Amino acid sequence: MNLPQQYIENMKQLLGENEYQQYLQSFEQKKHTGLRINTLKWSIQEFLSKKVFDVECVPWCEEGFYCNEEIRPAKYPYYAAGLYYIQEPSAMSSAAMLPINKEDCVLDICAAPGGKSTQLGAKLGQTGVLVCNDISAGRTKALLKNIELFGITNTIVMSETPQKLSKYFKNYFDKILIDAPCSGEGMFRKDSDMVKNWNNDLISHCIQQQKEILQYSADMLKPGGMLLYSTCTFSIEENENIINHFLQYHNEFHIVPIQKKWGFQNGIGDETLQCCARLFPHKLKGEGHFLALLQKQYTQYDTILEMEIEQIDKRISFFWEFEKQVLNANWQKGKGIYKIYGDDLCYIPKNVPILKGLRVLRSGLQLGTFKKNRFEPSQAFACALNKKDVKNCIDFPLQDNKVVRYLKGESIDVENQKDGWCIVCVDGYTLGWGKVQKGRLKNKYAVNWKWE
Repeated sequence: MNLPQQYIENMKQLLGENEYQQYLQSFEQKKHTGLRINTLKWSIQEFLSKKVFDVECVPWCEEGFYCNEEIRPAKYPYYAAGLYYIQEPSAMSSAAMLPINKEDCVLDICAAPGGKSTQLGAKLGQTGVLVCNDISAGRTKALLKNIELFGITNTIVMSETPQKLSKYFKNYFDKILIDAPCSGEGMFRKDSDMVKNWNNDLISHCIQQQKEILQYSADMLKPGGMLLYSTCTFSIEENENIINHFLQYHNEFHIVPIQKKWGFQNGIGDETLQCCARLFPHKLKGEGHFLALLQKQYTQYDTILEMEIEQIDKRISFFWEFEKQVLNANWQKGKGIYKIYGDDLCYIPKNVPILKGLRVLRSGLQLGTFKKNRFEPSQAFACALNKKDVKNCIDFPLQDNKVVRYLKGESIDVENQKDGWCIVCVDGYTLGWGKVQKGRLKNKYAVNWKWE
C-alpha cells in the first residue's frame, strides 16, 4: 500500500524506526472480522452452545468474538433476527471501557451507523435512556435500523448539532460516548479509501470538530458523570492534544486510567496523558484506536428540564384491542409512556425531556401505525418482542427454507395455525410479523428489510 510521505514521517516520529517497521508488517497480515452478541436476545453461553460459527473471544469485550470473514455472517437468518452485530474488534473497545449502570441516561453523540449504540443499549438492558445522535441525517437511517434490529426500546434517535443538543440536555447524562470524527489513520490497513482521503487539511478540520464536540458534551454531562472520547486515528493532534487542550479549560474534569491489558498501550505525553489508551494493529488483533476516559467532578447542581408526558387520543383503543388479541400480559420492556405522533404510536422512556425543535427520527419504540379503524404493528415492535410475549408464534428451524422465503417477503402455506397476527421466528428468535388467513401466512416483514 502506498502511504502518504507525510504520514510515514509522522508515524516514524510516533513509533520510532524499529516499531514503525513492525507496524508496516501488520499490513501484510490478515484483517480481523468481529461480531458482537446481542445480550438482549440471547446469552453468550447460548451463542457458544449453538456453535453457529467458529469463533475466538475478543479479550477486551466480553460479548465480542473474532470470526472468519469468508462465512459472511450478515447472510445468516440469525443476523436478521438481531442476534449479533458485525463490528471491527478494536471498535468494540470504546463502549466496553465506558462503565454503564442500569437506569443511566447515556448519550452516543456521534452514533451512526450504530455499532457502539447497540453495545450501549445492551449494557443498559432496556433501562434508563439512550440518546443516539448523528449530525448526518443520511447516516442516521442505518443507525435507526440497527437500533430497531437489536430490539432496543429505550432509545431516542436524532440528527442534531452538539451545540443545539447542549441547550436541551444540560447536566442530563450520566455517561457520554464520543466516537469523534477523525482522519481515520487507524483504519488504513483495512480501508484503502481512508488513505486516499488523508491530508493535513482533513486533520485540521477534524481537530476543530473534536474540540467543539467535547466542549458541548461537557455541558451535558452530570457532575460525577463519565465521558469516553475515542478515535480511530494515530494522530497525537487528534488524540492526546485534544484531551490536554480540553483539560486546560475544564479543571472540573480528570482522566480515569484505562487498564493496559490485552495489548493496550499507554497514551503519549506526561503521566496524566499516559492514562489514556492506544490500540495498534501490530500489538493486538484489531485496527488502530485511541481511548480517553474522563470524569466530571461531583458538585451540587440543578437540572431544570420539562419532561415528556403521556399523550394519547381515542385511537389508542385500537391498540388496546390488538394487545388483548395478540400479546400476553407484561410484554413491556421497561417503564415508559405512550405518545402518538401523527398516526404513529410510540412507547417512550420516562424522564425524557421535551424535544420540540430538535430533529428527532424516533422517540422510544415505535409500536405501529393507526390506519383507519385499526392498528398495524411495526417491524421495530416485532424485534422488541420474544415468542413468550405473544399468543401466536410460527417458529421455523434454521435449516428450513421457509426462513429465507419469509425474509424475501413471500407468503407461506402453514398448517394448524390460528387465524390472526403472529410473530415469525427462527429457532425461537423473532424475525417479524405475519398474519395467518385460512392456512396461509401473509408476510408482514418490513418491505425495506427484505432479502434480495
